[in-house]
This record gives sequence, structure tokens and C-alpha cells, in this order.
Amino acid sequence: QVQFGESGGGLVQPGESLRLSCTTSALIFRYETIAWFRQAPGKQRELVATIATWGRPTYVDSVKGRFTISRDSAKNTVDLQMSDLKPEDTAVYYCNTEGPADRPDNYWGQGTQVTVSS
Repeated sequence: QVQFGESGGGLVQPGESLRLSCTTSALIFRYETIAWFRQAPGKQRELVATIATWGRPTYVDSVKGRFTISRDSAKNTVDLQMSDLKPEDTAVYYCNTEGPADRPDNYWGQGTQVTVSS
């Protein structure tokens, strides 16, 4: 079921930036709205941002103005540019098609760890 791969995470200090990348199949990339989710320690996975096939983005309030989601048609990737990172952004970040955040584990990739700490 897993058809996504995430990369780009790391350890950064508050205020710094990271760029995450999501890879998927050409078929999914072409026809599906793609979303980034995150799961902080001890919390449920939550939606962060989405991008429609025609490029319209949406964001949860907590990341508006700091995160930018984008699609690269040449690479079939969906990137998440994260700026002004805060400790509360610390989480494992996943990408998937738009949909419930509580899908079974076999629907998710390994994710990429983002840690924001001084």
C-alpha cells in the first residue's frame, strides 16, 4: 500500500529552515491531491498542508506564512519548504494522498524526522 517516500528532515535550531521532499508514482502525482502530515511524540498524526493537482495549496493555521508546499512535475515530487521553524514543529513528517490522518500504518512511508531544538 505504501507508495510514498519522504526525505529532507534533520535537526535544526529555532528560526532555521528545512526543505522536505516527497516522492511518489507518476500516476498518483498526476491525479491526486498530495498532503503533508506530521506526528509529534505522544500525539496523533495531523494534516499540515495539501496541494491540488492544479497547484492550489492549503495550510493549517499553525504553519501559515512559514511553510510552503509545491509540486515539481518533472520529478513527481511534492516539497515542503519550512521556514522559521519552532520547537512545536518537531515531529515525523509524512506525505500521502489527501485523506484521513489515521489510516493504517501500511498506508504510510517511514516519514522523515524533523527536530527543532536549541
